[in-house]
Amino acid sequence: MLMSDRMLLKVIVLGDSGVGKTSLMNQYVYKRFNKQYKATIGADFVTKELHIDDKLVTLQIWDTAGQERFHSLGVAFYRGADCCVLVYDVNIQKTFETLQTWHEEFLNQADPSEPERFPFVLLGNKVDTNGGASRAVSEKTAREWCALKGNIPYFETSAKENYNVDEAFLCVAKTALASEPHPQDVNEMYFGRIPTTISETDQQERSCAC
Repeated sequence: MLMSDRMLLKVIVLGDSGVGKTSLMNQYVYKRFNKQYKATIGADFVTKELHIDDKLVTLQIWDTAGQERFHSLGVAFYRGADCCVLVYDVNIQKTFETLQTWHEEFLNQADPSEPERFPFVLLGNKVDTNGGASRAVSEKTAREWCALKGNIPYFETSAKENYNVDEAFLCVAKTALASEPHPQDVNEMYFGRIPTTISETDQQERSCAC
């Protein structure tokens, strides 16, 4: 495979603390789920390679803290993103209501040239909790929100049960890839996009972070 066929895509994952962002990433990249919860501090990233059509794509997936005090991680963190994944807990209404804030913050910080066309993907996580009995946000409500945002893709997931995780991130990769007008060399993109300061990350989410 020629170097020109390789691409690196930077993906930012946003959402409230405890919705399962780290768990989703660990399940997707490492195929593991840890029941112990340790809050992510600042930001960190994981990578995964996959083949899409004739391209070798490296997803650089950035995990973020959901606490209010970490909301403003700085322009360097958001700069160069190819897709933004918004995550909420289907069992907690408030995590759905704050999606608008996360959506707006990303666009304000990343400042894409065409904000109305920038690719987002929404994940409704923890669908396995209590067999769905404790669900607070319906799929219909989530899809209506997506429609208002330009029909962004929506997946219901469980990091704990590894439900729809691979499918969701494959869609993330394809969505980001489709929006890339000018593919760049993977090394240039990789080293050119990493912020100069990255805070330490504890790579786990809590037991219900499924």
